[in-house]
Amino acid sequence: MDQHKHSDLSDHNKNRDQSDDQHHKEHSGKHEKQNEQAHESRHEKSETKSGTKKKHDHHNPSFDRNKQNHNTPEKRSESAEEKEHHHHHSREEENVRGDHHDHGSHDHSGHHAAMIQDFKKRFWISLALTLPILILSPMIQDLLGYELTFDASNYVLFSLSSVVYFYGGWPFLTGLADELKKKQPGMMTLIAVAITIAWGYSSATTFGLEGKTFFWELATLIDVMLLGHWIEMKSVMGASKSLQQLVDLMPSEAHRLKNGDTEDVTVDQLEKGDLVLVRPGEKIPVDGVISEGESNVNQAMVTGESQPVKKSTDDQVIGGTINGNSSLKIKVEQVGEDAYLEKVINMVQDAQNKKSKTQHLADRIAFWLTIVALTIGFGTLAVWLAAGEPFAFALERMASVMVITCPHALGLAVPLVVAISTSISAQNGLLIRNRTAFENSRKISLMAFDKTGTLTKGNFGVTRFQSVQEQLSDDEILKLAGAVESESEHPLAIGILDKVKEETIKLPDIENFKALTGKGIEADIGERKVKVVSPGFLKENNLDIPDEASQNGKETIVFVVVDDQLAGFIAMADEIREESYEAIKTLKENGMKVYMMTGDNEQVAKSVSEELGLDGYFAGILPDEKLDKVKEFQQQGEFVAMTGDGINDAPALATADVGIAVGSGTDVAAETADIILVNSNPNDIVSLVMFGKETYRKMIQNFVWATAYNIVAIPLAAGVLYQSGILISPALGAGLMSLSTIIVAINAQLLKKKLHINH
Repeated sequence: MDQHKHSDLSDHNKNRDQSDDQHHKEHSGKHEKQNEQAHESRHEKSETKSGTKKKHDHHNPSFDRNKQNHNTPEKRSESAEEKEHHHHHSREEENVRGDHHDHGSHDHSGHHAAMIQDFKKRFWISLALTLPILILSPMIQDLLGYELTFDASNYVLFSLSSVVYFYGGWPFLTGLADELKKKQPGMMTLIAVAITIAWGYSSATTFGLEGKTFFWELATLIDVMLLGHWIEMKSVMGASKSLQQLVDLMPSEAHRLKNGDTEDVTVDQLEKGDLVLVRPGEKIPVDGVISEGESNVNQAMVTGESQPVKKSTDDQVIGGTINGNSSLKIKVEQVGEDAYLEKVINMVQDAQNKKSKTQHLADRIAFWLTIVALTIGFGTLAVWLAAGEPFAFALERMASVMVITCPHALGLAVPLVVAISTSISAQNGLLIRNRTAFENSRKISLMAFDKTGTLTKGNFGVTRFQSVQEQLSDDEILKLAGAVESESEHPLAIGILDKVKEETIKLPDIENFKALTGKGIEADIGERKVKVVSPGFLKENNLDIPDEASQNGKETIVFVVVDDQLAGFIAMADEIREESYEAIKTLKENGMKVYMMTGDNEQVAKSVSEELGLDGYFAGILPDEKLDKVKEFQQQGEFVAMTGDGINDAPALATADVGIAVGSGTDVAAETADIILVNSNPNDIVSLVMFGKETYRKMIQNFVWATAYNIVAIPLAAGVLYQSGILISPALGAGLMSLSTIIVAINAQLLKKKLHINH
């Protein structure tokens, strides 16, 4: 599959109709005609970019698919899903990510760490003040059987409690103001109302109102809430560590080569075109192209591939990967925001900050839970007063209801799972741009694949080669063809030269290389004139095509002619990926229908479909027709996932319920895809579906726990079992609420283990 950088959309659209017409014509030719045409432009050099496959001439649909980028109005917009989260926990969550990028220092969690320190400090100071409050509280004295009173002891108790209320309770009071300003009462509203009523009533009793003070309950409640927030924020921080690990992959320094000297500079100082030296075992500091050297590069942290990948001159490398056993000289291509890992980090942040439908459901439930808590809270106060209970008792019941009902756990149920799943997915080469689509991957009923580069390797590989002359061996045919093709940049030439490299054949020198327009190429090797030509050339020159060279539908054949005599042939095909067999089998075992859509010809499509055991295929179709097929499937009630290269498949990717851009390599800007797979491995699509299922399952588990906890806790807090002697104090309620939140956080962390096992 061609891995193009995004070019100007207007250029693509300008030539689109012309390209489409041409593509229609291509598919009307017979396979033999295609073979002749495959040779037609061999003298034309393709424009190439390092790290992308060579562009083909436009004469053979077997190895050309018109690359078009469509601006499509059909792309699902998530703008409505990006409103500010109204809960405090989400502000904390977003602070982890919102302040994420400080390119100079990579201190991406400083703000969140400062918030944790603030809660920690408020907690310890409030706890220290709580001790004298407990000692001076009449209820505690009665309970423990001692008496400690002195002149103005009530005012000392009031003063200490007021400090705890204003200093320790400040985050909750400001939170209340924020929520009311947005007209979205939430958790902070509940806590602030509870502590304010407790402080106000107790203050009134200090200055003459009849009743008992409520100061010790106020102080312990604030202590527990501060502790709960402190622990919870540490859990959120832990969830964001996966993203931090991605950030930490980027080295901060590089060895720049200048005028033969090596100088150590920060990565920020590097510019496009600079040459850097990477020693064995060092991290590669930038995205670039190897200008000198050969080494095995460990890309596991970026793509999830466990095996180091062999890289040599002209190969692309990604910043953050680890160099193996040899030194490399790398020409800088992408720096700063354009670097691959920076794009991944930004994409992961965007995914974490966007809200899915599941998250919106959690927000709505939390909002209504707040309304219910306020209603039941004040209702509880009224009922107990009406029942003749003292105001202090009724107030305690109300405070307990409000505190225990805080939708904290519910609010964290989704963000924590999201923070973990998006980061781990990114480390495994699955980049999530649309979280709703990712969560919906569990619902996929039909998977539509593009063929070239997804199910197949996307490049022409030699399937067989044979001599038809006794005096020449099979290897000599490959050697002669390879020597002539070494001057060509045609896709067929690349396939032949790859085979020569694989067979470790040394190529002889050639002279007088030239292209035979539309027929092939020729050159002199020593005394011999060698041509590599199409079947059409043989027909024109009355040379018989041997039976063993007959095409099997999915092969392209080139012939080697030596001194005007047919010497042998080489058969080539776009090979099916080994991983495709297993991936298709697994998807079908999971109850999915699997179809293939390709611009390739009927014969090739049929042979690939039959070999992989697909449910069906569509051959010779253009990008717009792929879109129509996706819509057709959707009208039949299928939940469709479309996989393609993100460029010529843009309309279909945008229209599908889940659009997956496959094999986009370092070009992570596949704008119309919901999910981008860094590798072209079809097994990653299986991983994606499994990751989506596990992520959704964890969200639902957290959902159920957080909601069930409230259903049980509210009546107990209100005092329905008072006659049985079961009562929950505000401080105990705060403790239970914090425990519930911590359980949700731990459950979210378990997702890490689950995802790693599945992958």
